[in-house]
Amino acid sequence: MAWVILVLAGLFEIAWAVGLKYTDGFTRLIPSVATLAAMVVSIGLLALAVKTLPLSTAYAIWTGIGAVGAVVLGIVLFHESASPARLACLALIIAGIVGLKMVSPE
Repeated sequence: MAWVILVLAGLFEIAWAVGLKYTDGFTRLIPSVATLAAMVVSIGLLALAVKTLPLSTAYAIWTGIGAVGAVVLGIVLFHESASPARLACLALIIAGIVGLKMVSPE
């Protein structure tokens, strides 16, 4: 169950990272409130996950999920570069996430 909670925390991290773009520097009320709520939920879920999972593994996977999701949504929503070099770096992050999960004792 801790892994499911960790993945959910990562998804909320993606939400708040992308939400930052829509807040326009926290000058737009509704996107700002939604972004702050996603931050709180993400951290709260991470806190629950680390009750069971090793902190180092959980934190690295949480940030990795957020990074991968932010890059993918940046490409899709904001037409950011999808160069081969960026995609290769993204693949390395994904490999790191999978590797940490595979060697985790939990």
